[in-house]
Amino acid sequence: MLKESKAFSGFSTGDIPKTKEFYAGILGLDVTESHGLLRLRLAGGNSVLIYPKPNHVPATFTVLNFPVKDVDLAVDELTKRGARFKGPTGNILSVIEQTEET
Repeated sequence: MLKESKAFSGFSTGDIPKTKEFYAGILGLDVTESHGLLRLRLAGGNSVLIYPKPNHVPATFTVLNFPVKDVDLAVDELTKRGARFKGPTGNILSVIEQTEET
């Protein structure tokens, strides 16, 4: 039944405007907003839903992994843009070495 479903992941934030600025402005991702929800449109047609949660507590695990060819170069560039490897409301992000599977 769910095998053909176009499933997607999501996580919460305590501040939609700040989160939108981070993902669109600093990370340069395609972000849309509708009815107070953010949708990140990622490479390969994947998407992630970010929803507001008044009592948001950051996840204790990585919520997004970004495979890149050169981790050091990506970290340096993102750091110059003001990125930290936690989102603006504390969710953990990572850049990882791109492999054949990713």
